[in-house]
Amino acid sequence: MSGSVRLAICATVATVAAGCALLPLVDASGWLVQAVLLLTVQSAVGVAARRVPLARPLTLAAQALTTLVLLTLVFARGQALGGLLPSPQAFHEFSLLLRAGADDVGRYAIPAPLTDGIRLLLVGGVLVIGLVVDALAVTYRSAAPAGLPLLALYSVAAGLSDDSGDWLWFLVAAAGYLLLLLAEGRDRLSQWGRVFSGGARHPGGAPPSGLAGAGGGQALAPVRNGRRIGVLALGIALAVPAALPSLDGGLLEQKNGGSGSGSGGGTISAVNPLVSLQDSLNQPENKEVLRYRTSSQTTQDLYLRIVALDKFDGTSWKSSERHVTDVPDQMPAPAGLGPSVRVSSIDTSIKAAGWYAQNWLPLPYPASRVEIDGRWRYEPEGRTLVGDRGQTTRGARYRVSSLLVEPTAEQLAAAPAPPKRLLREYTQVPRSLPSVVSQTARRVTSGADSAYRKAVKLQDWFAVNGGFRYDTQVQSGSGSAAIVRFLKQKEGFCVHFSFSMAAMARTLGIPARVAVGFTPGTTQADGSVSVGLKDAHAWPELYFEGVGWTRFEPTPSRGTQPDYTMDQTPTDEPSDEPSDEPSASSEPSSAPTASDTCPPQMKKEGACGGAAAQQPDSGSSGGGWSASKVTSWSSLAVLLVLVPLLPMLWRRQVRSRRLGGSRGRTEQDAADRTLAAWRELIDAAWDFGVVPDDSQTSRNAVARIVRITGLEGEAAEAARRVATAVEQVLYAPHPRPSASVADDVRQVLAGLRSGATRWERLRALLFPRSGARLLWAAADRRSRLVNRWSTARWSRWASQLRTPRGQRG
Repeated sequence: MSGSVRLAICATVATVAAGCALLPLVDASGWLVQAVLLLTVQSAVGVAARRVPLARPLTLAAQALTTLVLLTLVFARGQALGGLLPSPQAFHEFSLLLRAGADDVGRYAIPAPLTDGIRLLLVGGVLVIGLVVDALAVTYRSAAPAGLPLLALYSVAAGLSDDSGDWLWFLVAAAGYLLLLLAEGRDRLSQWGRVFSGGARHPGGAPPSGLAGAGGGQALAPVRNGRRIGVLALGIALAVPAALPSLDGGLLEQKNGGSGSGSGGGTISAVNPLVSLQDSLNQPENKEVLRYRTSSQTTQDLYLRIVALDKFDGTSWKSSERHVTDVPDQMPAPAGLGPSVRVSSIDTSIKAAGWYAQNWLPLPYPASRVEIDGRWRYEPEGRTLVGDRGQTTRGARYRVSSLLVEPTAEQLAAAPAPPKRLLREYTQVPRSLPSVVSQTARRVTSGADSAYRKAVKLQDWFAVNGGFRYDTQVQSGSGSAAIVRFLKQKEGFCVHFSFSMAAMARTLGIPARVAVGFTPGTTQADGSVSVGLKDAHAWPELYFEGVGWTRFEPTPSRGTQPDYTMDQTPTDEPSDEPSDEPSASSEPSSAPTASDTCPPQMKKEGACGGAAAQQPDSGSSGGGWSASKVTSWSSLAVLLVLVPLLPMLWRRQVRSRRLGGSRGRTEQDAADRTLAAWRELIDAAWDFGVVPDDSQTSRNAVARIVRITGLEGEAAEAARRVATAVEQVLYAPHPRPSASVADDVRQVLAGLRSGATRWERLRALLFPRSGARLLWAAADRRSRLVNRWSTARWSRWASQLRTPRGQRG
């Protein structure tokens, strides 16, 4: 194997090793297999281009073009010319996928689902890094700087991932980079000949060969430099992720540059609502976000909910990864909602402002039907709508049918224990949560004999009698330390109140999560309701079996406390029987509760409540290819590219071995080198149409080659010098092998190329006639194996015949 091919393989391995650090970021690993296949094709094209040889910029261009074709085949095949060649529509599809991938990165918590957009970012990113590494380490023969793109790839993964096993991926990436450095060092040393070791040292301490390190002494200078570079790069790889700022954002994060006028304009799109909520509430102008009209007689309970944060890791509240489906015509009944609870149906028409662009659709909770144009997906657990492939709320008009759930205090107090799945998932608190949080929760709720009464006591403690003060200027924070600080200082805004109440409810065994969205807004003179930036809000939702997820309002002076939490002490007497009269639309509430008739997994997928079950998507947006289909097409692409190149690659390898053999110092080594060069000259002439004739002497064979191919000048003289060198080796009593026989063969090869037509040169390159030797060698090997097997079988049979019958086993 030549040094260039070895370097290319090591560059590919190093890129894949660094890319492994991205595995914890998504919930599926099939993308890495696809990236490895495409990266292999990209590297093979580079090997072939350097063998031709092409100029370095052309080699890089050939690899980049191949990468673009492969990405088109995998991600934009439907928009490509002939399903393969990029077209303007394919580039438009790429832009949509990249935009959707960026949105998905900001939307999902780690590990994120492997959507098409995220898959393009991962695979495309690894291919781009692989192209840069291959160009630096192999094409331009400088492996040390190739550590920078590898470092960038690892640092991005390490900066985003919160996995405790990051050290393992660091070791994998470091091993790949060190392998690349060692391969380059070996390649550089091989250009100077062999490194001898074991000789006696001179008195001065230097070895006889002049090369230290082979016999256990000091390392060679290139090896020392490689070690220093490796240690420096690994040190940077350890320091950079630690120095990177934390990546934060918010559902209501505002980015300057929106089309709206005045301060506070911009788009709204991110994951963590903490900082952005505070920014929205502190805007000097209450810029309108939404305007709606509703059939409800009162809007005090019409909170517009965006998303629910249900995962608390001790650092922040996040939204768990959930599968999404197509938006159903009729959404299933809310989980846990029983038929005895009073509900009424209301219709709301909503229009989003032209500058308001985020991926989640604000909806009254719980929505039962949504009519909206565009690419939207439905997440059943949180009953939210998520934009697909860059779809946002900018200027959206939509109509929502939702339920107004009106439980009584008695119904909430009598709620049975929640299902085990809900208890297990929604009562989790991190071990890092200080004990003061649970101790305070128990102290505040002492004397309460039901989960409902505990929840009301928590709400009243925060909102009424706990001495808390609402202040949007308080330092932000959502982790355990922020909750403890808030409980001590007793001042904050809605994020602090909702996060703290949800965490305390969980310590009491009450399923809890945090909803983010908007309060009902302000009624206008024309009957419409305006929702502005200052209406951004967060509130806790607690689960009660028979009622479902129920809103509470612990933030003083914000929103309204629900009627079922207002100073109503439930009695032990049974309450009046609920009316059997259906309300304006009682059909959704008449369905049996999901927890009674539906398995937990179906409830998680939102397939309960009488609605047609929606098959959950695998997490990809827009119906992407399956993993098996991607693998099949990738394998086909590898075959289509590699199979036609195999004869050329084999021929280049043979030529490199014959003309670049070791320069031994013995006469036998020189003779072997001369004969190998002669075989290369014969095969090179065969590739250009001169069939070998083993019956001729070397002098006559060269004369025949010169006559048929029309070699002239220096090329013809070089061929004759090779023939003379062969005669010296074969017939002279004291041979004097030529030291430049390999250079003479290369000169003959250049002459053959210059005298041939373009088609002859192309045929000799891609389909060399001397490749028949490969078939002959395979046939000989097969024949030897058959003869060996036959001989062994005959020997065993003959041995059995010689053994007396009574002694046979």
